[in-house]
Amino acid sequence: MNLFEIKDLHVKTADKSILNGINLKINEGEVHVLMGPNGSGKSTLAYSIMGHPKYTIINGSLNFNDKEINSLKVDERAKLGIFLGFQYPSEISGVTLTQFMKQAHKSDMNYVEFFNMIKSKMNELNIDDSFIKRSLNEGFSGGEKKKNEILQMAVLEPKLAILDEPDSGADVDALKLIAQGINNSRKKNTAVLLITHYNRLLTYVKPDFVHIIHNGKIILSGDYNLAEVIENKGYEEIIKENGK
Repeated sequence: MNLFEIKDLHVKTADKSILNGINLKINEGEVHVLMGPNGSGKSTLAYSIMGHPKYTIINGSLNFNDKEINSLKVDERAKLGIFLGFQYPSEISGVTLTQFMKQAHKSDMNYVEFFNMIKSKMNELNIDDSFIKRSLNEGFSGGEKKKNEILQMAVLEPKLAILDEPDSGADVDALKLIAQGINNSRKKNTAVLLITHYNRLLTYVKPDFVHIIHNGKIILSGDYNLAEVIENKGYEEIIKENGK
């Protein structure tokens, strides 16, 4: 079932045009990987989908479950089931992971039930129990912050998860945990848009589609094998071959 569709999306920030006609369809349970050189528009696309006020849609549409969401605020998009895992997660002193997630989850569970549910998710992902008592991301390593984002995704069970470079700063063990979280969510029909520079995470997560973005446009799409082509050829040669 078609879950999310981007039609001819043009986005600017201040007076600079960044996205120049993005088209993309994502179905339930699919994993799409977005790759491309620095400054090509990957993070801008992630923030635009989530509704960051810094980015202005000047043309095109975002459609989620057959509803245009261009005008919706960030919290309204989140309530529909859209989740963004940040490239650089913020630290929030004095707020524990449990407190933060209880507020975000908005469930009818009491605190003890919710606490036990988070612990169960942590056990599934092999995340250390100490996470649950620490202030959100405070003093966390890069890999620990990314684990935390994956845990939040597991707890919230979104319909669409956008993960902005979850593998950056992650060692091999963290990488495997991140992949497990993505694969677990996929089994529950969560669609994933995964932004990455490298092929290494795709050793553990086999995507349905790989897309290359350059100058704010998707210039080439393919299956898992396209990631290996990128690894072997590099972006410059692929961009030349596609006349961009």
